[in-house]
Amino acid sequence: MDKKYCAYICSGCGIGDALDIEALSEVVSGEMSMECKSHGFLCGPEGRALIEGDVAAGVNTVVVGACSPRVMAKEFDFGKDKITVRANLREQVVWAEVKPEEGKEPHKEAAAFLQETAADYMRMACTRAKKTLPPEPYKLEEINKTILVMGGGLAGLTAAQEAAAAGYDVILVEKEEKLGGKAAGWRKSFPSKAPWTSLEENPINAMISAVEKNSRITVKTATEVARISGAPGNFGVTFKAAGAKTEWDAPQKVTVDQADLIAKGEMADPNAGLKKYTDLNPEAIKVGSVVLATGWKPADVSQYEHLGYGKVKNVVTNAEFEKLAKAGKVPANVAFVQSPGGKDHDKDFPYCNSVTSMVALKQAQYVCEDNAEGKAYILYQHMRTPGHMELYYKNAQNTDGIFLTKGNVMKVEENGGGLSVAVENTLLGEDITLNVDMVVLAAGMEPTTLNEDSINLAYRQGPAFVDLDLFDGYADSHFICFPYETRRTGVYACGGVRKAETMDEAIDDATGAALKAIQCIESTDRGVSVHPRSGDATYPEFFMQRCTQCKRCTEECPFGALDDDEKGTPLPNPTRCRRCGTCMGACPERIIGFKDYNIDLIGSMIKSIEVPEDDEDRLRILVLVCENDAYPALDMAGMKKLGINHMVRFIPVRCLGSVNMAWIRDALSAGMDGAMLLGCTYGDNYQCHFVKGSEIANKRMENIGDTLKTLGLEPERCAANQVAITDYDKIPQIINDFVEQISEMGPNPFKGF
Repeated sequence: MDKKYCAYICSGCGIGDALDIEALSEVVSGEMSMECKSHGFLCGPEGRALIEGDVAAGVNTVVVGACSPRVMAKEFDFGKDKITVRANLREQVVWAEVKPEEGKEPHKEAAAFLQETAADYMRMACTRAKKTLPPEPYKLEEINKTILVMGGGLAGLTAAQEAAAAGYDVILVEKEEKLGGKAAGWRKSFPSKAPWTSLEENPINAMISAVEKNSRITVKTATEVARISGAPGNFGVTFKAAGAKTEWDAPQKVTVDQADLIAKGEMADPNAGLKKYTDLNPEAIKVGSVVLATGWKPADVSQYEHLGYGKVKNVVTNAEFEKLAKAGKVPANVAFVQSPGGKDHDKDFPYCNSVTSMVALKQAQYVCEDNAEGKAYILYQHMRTPGHMELYYKNAQNTDGIFLTKGNVMKVEENGGGLSVAVENTLLGEDITLNVDMVVLAAGMEPTTLNEDSINLAYRQGPAFVDLDLFDGYADSHFICFPYETRRTGVYACGGVRKAETMDEAIDDATGAALKAIQCIESTDRGVSVHPRSGDATYPEFFMQRCTQCKRCTEECPFGALDDDEKGTPLPNPTRCRRCGTCMGACPERIIGFKDYNIDLIGSMIKSIEVPEDDEDRLRILVLVCENDAYPALDMAGMKKLGINHMVRFIPVRCLGSVNMAWIRDALSAGMDGAMLLGCTYGDNYQCHFVKGSEIANKRMENIGDTLKTLGLEPERCAANQVAITDYDKIPQIINDFVEQISEMGPNPFKGF
């Protein structure tokens, strides 16, 4: 691309009042050798017309110094074949100015500090524009638009129907001989319409019939997926008879240490007789994306010995009671225990969500329907009946024969021909003992992914989803930010494998997963990223000539986008890639990059920052900011006019996982006084859009301390912090505390070298 540049500086929104626009323009035209124009409101019709006129005259690379790149996206979009780079002069310069305390005069050089900050942001934006290349979408030679649905239960049937209704062919695979899953065993379903008081017929049979009659849906029962190879748009699926073992079963990941033990004969090879994960089955069926609807299993409640499950007769789970109810074998007096009680009196059974509360109300109604004098006792710590189900709850409260009380179940034991249930701390303010025919325990819904591979991928990183412990065994990446999306691009979870759900919730969930599967196919067909950087036309490029086969990129990729070829060299799968850049941050040889985001580009931006010498009022501190949570929070801090120290310069990055430590070393060796990473929270309060990017970056930052010591620099000059998107009010203090720490250490001794 033969670039023609022009920069534009907006003087609206207070920018022109706080900055010397003419001087700023001279920085751009003089130092950066780029034509520069200014306007009172670049986002307005006249301002846009100014830029559009230049674009029509040949300008194809535009630099805009104005508001945050997170706003006014359409106003500053001049076509896919044009490069636009934004400098954030409003939220992170003018609006972030530190105001003097009441009654105090501003620093005599406050205006100069502000001007210096703005000049640095324009320098960085111009540098970025010069280093950015237009993206080239990655397109497959052939793309398959068939959707594979794994699981023939309620969620799977719904996903198959919705995908077919949208015009896509579907393969529905179910390991049992009949469709329906666990829902086929349910007697009734919850109310779905006003007045929300009466149970309804189970819709599962009608759904099965509709799927079996749909010409777009191919049903495979008594069948399992042996392995899935390939990538979105070109997955290869090998099927097998349910319960069978074949040479095409997905192999387990074998670590280097395990491989050594196998070679020594000290460990059995788990993949003996199996084809390598790199082997492609020529008979595999091609699909474009996958919906995982393999469901759930009742949680094991035998660990709660005081409740008697597995030892005391007629102590059953809610799933077992539903089968009895469908067969018409409902006892007259039943206690429904919603919480383990005992020492864990204030907790629910694991994997419950609101479902077990709803199920208890439904099954209590069975007791009253089937027995004229039936009594159902619901013993709970928490009742969860969201939305319209609150009306169903109120109706149950008013039903003769249904009794609800908050209480701590201490013991269940046999009592003659029945059972006695000891309950403490009830709403009545006294302890009670109930004599009943049966006790029903609210066992939770454990996802199949908790203890099974489920998806059976032929990937370098193994057949299952990694880091399941981070998500309590669920396949979903993040309930709030990324519903349906798993840690394997092109695979979307719904139903019980994603969270504990009612039938109505599972139907809605499956519809969403089907839409995501369609989005994946269509985005792949256009050669762009699916999520979370939806529409991103870049993809990582590798300069393999310098690859040392260290495996860092393949190990750290959160999404299994990289395999190995036969020689152990990284083998990219671009349609699996989510464009986070974690591989780029991991690579010690700096051989991985994107057209518009690479080691040289960010490194050049860092070098473009002016670093004054030996002036304690003009220290320079680099902050690399995650663009997903931290950067929006930073913008909000600016909008709230919360002052940010003038010594700090922010550069947004795709994910902290993409931060190569070369940027930190280069910044400090060039005389910058400190460096910080500001990203998403991880651990128990996980918020990272790319699963572990923030955690990985933090570990890299810890390891750089030794390197700094060899340079004669304090490790404390580097820091990593995490913020949620709502923590905008905390950012100034985080920044100011770090600046104060750097100020106490004094300027970087490398200044001037």
